[in-house]
Amino acid sequence: MVCVAAFIILCIVGIFVAFLSIFRRDIGRKYWAVFKKSWGCVGKKVRLQKCETNFKDDVKNSLLSKVVLRHPTWVRPLGVAIEVSAVLIVFITVWSLVEAIKALLALWVFGTCNVSQPANCALGAEVCGIDAAEPSNPIEWTGRWFSEWGEIFTNIPDKFRNWEVDQFLVEPYSFATEHQDGKPLALDIFDPGCTVCMQSYRNQKSSGFFSEYNTVLMVYPIQLPDGSYKFANSDLIARYVHAADLAETDFAHQIIDRLFTANNSQGINYQSAFLSMTQDAAKQTLVSWLQDFGASTAQVSQIASLAESDTVTNLMQQVKIVVEDKIHAKGIPTLIYDGRKHNGLYR
Repeated sequence: MVCVAAFIILCIVGIFVAFLSIFRRDIGRKYWAVFKKSWGCVGKKVRLQKCETNFKDDVKNSLLSKVVLRHPTWVRPLGVAIEVSAVLIVFITVWSLVEAIKALLALWVFGTCNVSQPANCALGAEVCGIDAAEPSNPIEWTGRWFSEWGEIFTNIPDKFRNWEVDQFLVEPYSFATEHQDGKPLALDIFDPGCTVCMQSYRNQKSSGFFSEYNTVLMVYPIQLPDGSYKFANSDLIARYVHAADLAETDFAHQIIDRLFTANNSQGINYQSAFLSMTQDAAKQTLVSWLQDFGASTAQVSQIASLAESDTVTNLMQQVKIVVEDKIHAKGIPTLIYDGRKHNGLYR
């Protein structure tokens, strides 16, 4: 194990030696001789053969040579420490390689290198993560580690499938703009409280995406493992959007558009304002919006009643199943158009 650990260290040191050898070629020649010897040892390990013991002894002797003269009694415990350190170096290196492969596969499959905490991946798309529960003990942590591998391999086929929007629609639904025959379908999944979703919506609107596609707006408030919602009042807004669709009105997309693009009288974006509102204040705001949009007293009463009904609760559960179990989204916004799934912020 010492020779394998030495090889790993020599690989890392080689980066600096390569630079130094430009100025001191003798250093490069000495290093190369040792490296070839370690590589030969590793090659034998791979073929399940024994390494040359003299290389192992050379490594240990070079490390212990000064100790032998000053503290002879330390040689044996330090020799054991070197063996233990070698095992740790090899284990850490192998573990790092496995984790790197796992992160790269997750990034390719899900658009995030962290399967359980998607927003924590600096390399992935900008998303509001659909986070898994944190493990409370080593057994749960180990189980989650293996389950993440399972999720990655299970979802690899998603990278090669043709994504058809109509396979994921939950009726009733509304479009971002008036439906026009002949234009392709797109699906926009978002959370009312997610700032990335707000920016993505604005980008879609300003770039003409909504004019190019008949974009279905699917509202999905992210639910935390304990059953609460990630963003305050996002579930309430989702209920009013679903209720407006059930009432067969044209108010659902107007609620979303005002939420993401307009400011209140204090100049604060409505999305930010909702995050600090009480639930009663949020309800009053949504009711006032419906009145602004031209809803009659009867329509306002109908939508408010539907928002608290089991019908809307069931609709939200259907959306949750579609987003998490069928689309396998790890973060939102998630867009589906042109036969592909797109993770994160629309640029």
